[in-house]
Amino acid sequence: MSLLEFLLLLLIAGVCGSIGQAIAGYSRGGCIVSIVVGFIGALLGQWMSAQLGLPELFNVNVGGNTFPIIWSIIGSVAFVVVVGFLTKRK
Repeated sequence: MSLLEFLLLLLIAGVCGSIGQAIAGYSRGGCIVSIVVGFIGALLGQWMSAQLGLPELFNVNVGGNTFPIIWSIIGSVAFVVVVGFLTKRK
């Protein structure tokens, strides 16, 4: 994987994480947090789709690695909602 492919993967994860945070209505942090939420959402979303027996939707292939866009957003929403319930709001 080249540097450009890695940066593209980070960008895709950041956008998916930002969309997930916007849907959940709870946002903490900036760009780095959105990237982390996007990657955690991808892992959580793939696990949820495997448990429910659902197909993977809209995968993007970057440098030989597939990144599930739709499941990343769904997983990001689930992750942000759980984190929102566990933390206090000011």
